[in-house]
Amino acid sequence: MAKRILFQGDSITDCGRNREDITSTGVGYPLLVKAKMGFEHPGEYEFINMGISGNRIVDVYARIRRDLINLKPDYMSILIGVNDVWHELGGRHDGVDAEKFERIYDMLITEVKQALPDLKIMILEPFVLEGSASVPTETEPGRWDDFRTEVPLRAAAAKRIAEKHGLVYIPLQDKLDEACKLAPPSYWLRDGVHPTPMGHQLIMNEWLKAFETL
Repeated sequence: MAKRILFQGDSITDCGRNREDITSTGVGYPLLVKAKMGFEHPGEYEFINMGISGNRIVDVYARIRRDLINLKPDYMSILIGVNDVWHELGGRHDGVDAEKFERIYDMLITEVKQALPDLKIMILEPFVLEGSASVPTETEPGRWDDFRTEVPLRAAAAKRIAEKHGLVYIPLQDKLDEACKLAPPSYWLRDGVHPTPMGHQLIMNEWLKAFETL
């Protein structure tokens, strides 16, 4: 029986997947992982993407049974955190502060591990670059300051959760910062948040390196 790999997260993971088709992985890094691993290991893995655009950690936790536990994956990766910051901006005021983010993330992992003790989990670092979504505006002159201060707080929390539960943590911010020495931020993240095809390739490279350690 094929091993099941579950991708979980927000729009960066969702990336246009067809939610009526469980085999649809969208057009981002989950598709790239599926293409490479599926080609190199025919029939060994099944790939399911349950990322949902706009999700915060509380949204992922709210669907923990339907979209995580009930699917009984063998492997799972999670990339979440930027919306927990972004949703506090632009007049929405619906973000998740760093302390609550960590508390809910811890609950999520604890409950998933209790239900699926053999599940191997990878936590991806949330990231941000300067771009149209993150630059200051007339109504929010401190917008970039908020992003560059708050997203790293969610990243640090995610890393602590990984360390607490003995999970693989995948750093991405430093990789993107290094990539920006070769090409501008918009080459990797089209608006400072959502990856371009090249940005998704970068994530896939780090995902695959981490997967090999499981």
